Amino acid sequence: MGPGVDDVSVPSPILGLVEWFEVGEEQRVERVVEGLRELAVRHLRTGVSWADWYREDGRDWYDWLLPRLASEFELLPCVVYTPPSIAVMPKTAAPPRRPLDYADFIDLLITSHGDCFEHVELWNEPNNIGEWDWRLDLDWTAFTEMIKAAAFWVRERGKRSVLGGMSPLDPNWLDLLAVRGALRDVDVIGIHGFPGTWEVAWEGWPVNVAKVKEVLERHQLAPEIWITEAGYSTWRNDEFGQVRELLTALDAPVERLYWYAAEDLLPERDTVGGYHTDVRHYHIGIHDTGGEPKLLARLWRDGGLDLVRQAGRFDARPLRPVRSPTTLITGGAGFVGCNVADRLLLEGGRVRVLDNLARPGAEQNLGWLAGRHPGRLEVQVGDVRDPVAVHEAVRDVSSVFHFAAQVAVTTSLERPERDFAVNLGGTVELLEALRRLPEPPPVLFTSTNKVYGSLDDLDLELDHDRWLPCDPLVRAHGIDERRPLDFCTPYGCSKGAADQYVLDYAASFEVPSVVFRMSCIYGPHQHGNEDQGWVAHFVLRALAGLPITVYGDGCQVRDVLFVDDLVEAMLLAQRHVHSPEVGGQAFNIGGGPPNAVSLLEVLEVLAGLRGRKVETRLAPMRKGDQRYYVSNTRRFGAATGWEPQVGIEEGIEALYRWLLDRQGPRRVERAGVH
Repeated sequence: MGPGVDDVSVPSPILGLVEWFEVGEEQRVERVVEGLRELAVRHLRTGVSWADWYREDGRDWYDWLLPRLASEFELLPCVVYTPPSIAVMPKTAAPPRRPLDYADFIDLLITSHGDCFEHVELWNEPNNIGEWDWRLDLDWTAFTEMIKAAAFWVRERGKRSVLGGMSPLDPNWLDLLAVRGALRDVDVIGIHGFPGTWEVAWEGWPVNVAKVKEVLERHQLAPEIWITEAGYSTWRNDEFGQVRELLTALDAPVERLYWYAAEDLLPERDTVGGYHTDVRHYHIGIHDTGGEPKLLARLWRDGGLDLVRQAGRFDARPLRPVRSPTTLITGGAGFVGCNVADRLLLEGGRVRVLDNLARPGAEQNLGWLAGRHPGRLEVQVGDVRDPVAVHEAVRDVSSVFHFAAQVAVTTSLERPERDFAVNLGGTVELLEALRRLPEPPPVLFTSTNKVYGSLDDLDLELDHDRWLPCDPLVRAHGIDERRPLDFCTPYGCSKGAADQYVLDYAASFEVPSVVFRMSCIYGPHQHGNEDQGWVAHFVLRALAGLPITVYGDGCQVRDVLFVDDLVEAMLLAQRHVHSPEVGGQAFNIGGGPPNAVSLLEVLEVLAGLRGRKVETRLAPMRKGDQRYYVSNTRRFGAATGWEPQVGIEEGIEALYRWLLDRQGPRRVERAGVH
């Protein structure tokens, strides 16, 4: 049995993945193998090109590829593409002039590498003109002869044959092959389907399986039925769609399921239909082109299909219409978002969460919220880059908290285009959806202190374990909103530009708005890592007894703010959004000078909680880091009466106890701060 989850009533099919490789892609092969090893995948469907086999370097490639893959997986080779030199026209999708040549090649493949597989798939999507040009075989005579001979020979050689599926399914074609006797030696019928991506008249897997069974029963045939190719394209950034459609396919009444595909298609690669004829082809992997996991792969890796199924239960379920207002929280499954949602729900409000679950721990936060507040929490798993998801999310809401973002400086340096698309593109998408409403609800946007750059012009002096400003006013009160914007790093640019768009939509389109330029927030439900949520990550490392990497000398100063105090500030901002002192304004929000602390001082607090010193390692400061940043919050306090209530030691201890209770000592990634 594969990594599928057993069900008491209907066993899940064996689950495998699909990935095809070009000649010479050794490095990509190893990356895919490693990625599938993390998922505990044991079944792989891959292509064997009859045409490439006879290239100068083709035989050597398959002599390496097939044993390499067979050492990790139960392999299903799909043999396709005619050598142009023996085709009726010089292209790989043309029928061979002599159909029996295909069976001869299958025989050669079994002789050469039969120890690498038990099943052989005979061709792929013959109604796809890029795979089989049926215009050159209008009555399917050549194809029928080819499959009939190949299936016979596969059985003679002690292997089992799989007939590649059509997409979309055509039972009339299958009936034609059965009438001609081509299915007599076929052991497995494959079905392809891409609901939500290419299928325009989708009736569901059970209906398609029933159509195949009807043809087989009519001809008294009993091959197994597999789904040999199913998938979902994330071209609209709808990564949850892959989760949803995989779970649906896992309920299909078939013996085996191959999910397409392990990785996205590189932009420079041609698809079967031609170069970039359809953008959907390029976003159908469960990993991106660099092997980074999308939502499905991350959930699968972190908790197997049990976690995938758990996340699948978060699909959108609209609340019953009532008169009480609903608040939209984008990124509502994140650290700040779930704390705001909890507070609103405890006060009797109704909340709609829009979150793509990209961040590890989001599904835990969402599960906690759903368990605490049944009936008043609506979950829409979606992405702010998806205009359809955003349009649905803003429906009938009375207020908006916009937290959805790419949150790490380091990630923005690695993938600046994604950082731009999420932070700026997603924000404008939301603002446009709000602007088009008859009465735009107020929106609070969380910006960052990174909009002020690295603050290199700020004169500092070292005072024991702290860098402090030489300017006595800055030292006493922190940095206020009069500080010129100085975007640094792609993250600073994207958040800063979004910050300005929010303020401009308030001025130009009368969308009631407030911007919080936040310092370091910490507290329960923060699953910190090296790039964001450094206080929580320090705690996690300390709990696990692992060394903490500090970037810089550790004397960097931040004003930390406990999340309960932030939530209070946010609710006050929403209540005052229509006042000129608050609406259309940006505020620096953090713990302020009373809660300013250096990294080394945080480590001392942790040492006191643990009863022993925390091991640390120093590393060079990272790009965009600030040696000193403390928020001057007096302007917001004067407008609303807000001031932080939770002190540093009290807050860190609360976070420590929460993580100890829920996480326990465990192995985590290297910690740091930026």
